[in-house]
Amino acid sequence: MPWVMDCSIAGALGLPDELSHRAEKFLEVMLADAEVWVPPLWWYEMSNLLVVAMRRRRLTQATMKELAELYSSLPVLTDAPPSSAISGAIQRLAIQHGLSAYDAAYLELAHRLGTGLATLDRDLERAAKSSGVPLFEVD
Repeated sequence: MPWVMDCSIAGALGLPDELSHRAEKFLEVMLADAEVWVPPLWWYEMSNLLVVAMRRRRLTQATMKELAELYSSLPVLTDAPPSSAISGAIQRLAIQHGLSAYDAAYLELAHRLGTGLATLDRDLERAAKSSGVPLFEVD
């Protein structure tokens, strides 16, 4: 099944204090040639996650660089920049589900592509369930 991956699950793959069994299982699926999509926003969010983690001394600069290289090597497909119609859909989903526009971008992409969603964010999980988007879960 194709998936949309957000930063919460990607961050849990590399940040030592956020390790997650579900994230590890998702990495296995991703590396087994699953089709994994991200909105363009994902790259900015991942860069910010690493910079903030380093500033808070959760990572060294060397580890931050290693993780940036790891994330850059993941087999992800990046969606095109959003059109005005997609931006409108993101705004509607954000309002409907009480999400930030950033989180709604992941939900919109999963809707539009007909994929599942891989996230550890509870609000985004709730919104996905409410709108019929399958979630990556570990049995």
